[in-house]
Amino acid sequence: MLELKNVDAFYGLGHILHGLSLSVSEGEVVALLGRNGAGKTTTLRSITGLTPPKRGQVLYKGADIAGLRPHVITRKGIAMVPETRDIFSYLTVKENLAIAERRGSRWHMDSVLERFPGLKTRLGHKGGELSGGEQEMLAIARALLTGPELLLLDEPSQGLAPLVVSAVMDTIRELKSQRVSMLLVEQNAEMALQLADRVYVIDHGTVVFEGAPAQLRADANITATYLGVGGEA
Repeated sequence: MLELKNVDAFYGLGHILHGLSLSVSEGEVVALLGRNGAGKTTTLRSITGLTPPKRGQVLYKGADIAGLRPHVITRKGIAMVPETRDIFSYLTVKENLAIAERRGSRWHMDSVLERFPGLKTRLGHKGGELSGGEQEMLAIARALLTGPELLLLDEPSQGLAPLVVSAVMDTIRELKSQRVSMLLVEQNAEMALQLADRVYVIDHGTVVFEGAPAQLRADANITATYLGVGGEA
């Protein structure tokens, strides 16, 4: 479904991604791990057109989407839940959802509220009044309403209490059961390994490991060098 081939990306003069290649198959959950500054978020931004690659290809369903504008990429079926969540703080929960709803999406307002019942009781509250966990759920629900076939998740557990992290994991598992393809960037390596079918570890914008979660768990050198002692990012 998604394939990055030899992608180079920059922030200004800073060369962030160096010939990065990875893939996500249909219905697959792929985790992208690495230390802060390794290039994980830049990878997602390159896919979505927010930081267009200078070189290389971003193939989605066989077509190169590198350089297309973000709204065009979204309409092709790729949605991103950013680390910053980007909730409109001055709009209500219902308004935040309504502006994302797209005709033809397999998810609609009723179905996402059924999946996130906590949002149903907060529909009239402004985004800025929500807790971090509620904002994360709203960001995921909003992304689903656009009708994605590929969902990009950037640090969905960041700053959340353990019970809320568990709810986020349940949501990702349910989406996986519905064969939603996902690329998951996550500092919580253990959470990512529980959810992923395959894992990439990157360092300085280059892939240093690709394999199954069990293979990564068994590779003490990779986990210690690139994820920290005990496999924590």
